[in-house]
Amino acid sequence: MKYQKKTWFYLFCAPVVIALIAVVVAPFIFGFYYSFSDWNGVSEASVVGFKNYATLFSDSGFWSSIWFTVKFAVVAIILINVIGLGLALLVTSKFKGSNLLRTIFFMPNLIGGLILGFIWQFIFINAFSAVGSSLGLDGLKTWLSTTQTGFWALVIVMCWQMSGYIMVIYISYIQGVDESLLEAADLDGATAWQKFWNVKFPLIMPGFTVSLFMTLSNCFKLYDQNLSLTGGGPYNSTQMVAMNIYNTAFVENKMGYAQAKAIIFFLFVAIISLTQVYVTKRKEVEA
Repeated sequence: MKYQKKTWFYLFCAPVVIALIAVVVAPFIFGFYYSFSDWNGVSEASVVGFKNYATLFSDSGFWSSIWFTVKFAVVAIILINVIGLGLALLVTSKFKGSNLLRTIFFMPNLIGGLILGFIWQFIFINAFSAVGSSLGLDGLKTWLSTTQTGFWALVIVMCWQMSGYIMVIYISYIQGVDESLLEAADLDGATAWQKFWNVKFPLIMPGFTVSLFMTLSNCFKLYDQNLSLTGGGPYNSTQMVAMNIYNTAFVENKMGYAQAKAIIFFLFVAIISLTQVYVTKRKEVEA
């Protein structure tokens, strides 16, 4: 009987494990190998050692895209988590229509990134231009034409899409807070802010860990909205790392060099993500 249970366990796990190996593990291994080659995606690859990595460290375009991505990630992560937590606190308050608001706030997350980007491109180019013409604000007419406004366009769209999703994560933890703790804080004369900061926030810290990890990974790997909104322009000044790697691989046909960039980017994001999880996990408390 025990043997039969193990057999069924392995049978049910096999499709997932096979898919994981085929889609994630195997491509990663091949990608690591090709990062040491001059493969162009067509001809046979030949090993060039650490040449790609040596070239990479002097590639100003790549490091500019990393710096732009880091700035974008920092601003977007803070705003998404603040807005998401604020929305979660709002809809968990007891009032009519809170369930409807949850649906409305979550809906942008259901729209695909590329489509979302084109929708907002229309808003930034046409709607903002119309408002700018009416109010005499020239800055609104060229919202996607400069590095600064292009940066904030990406931040706005990312926040609009992800805040509702992060809200759902925070809601699940807020609803798990023991009401007796809040009642005890009321009896002690705690203000609304003190109850939130000293009672609620420490208890929803696991949700903060999850949300921070989700937003961090999504912001760093963003490509579709970057493509549809600014296309990396003007002069690649709003080009993020994912677009830089894609262009190196499929526009310049330097697959091996692009893989070297991808490996460095993977290590960069992995170190930041693991550090974030370690730090925030230590701050979690048990109810």
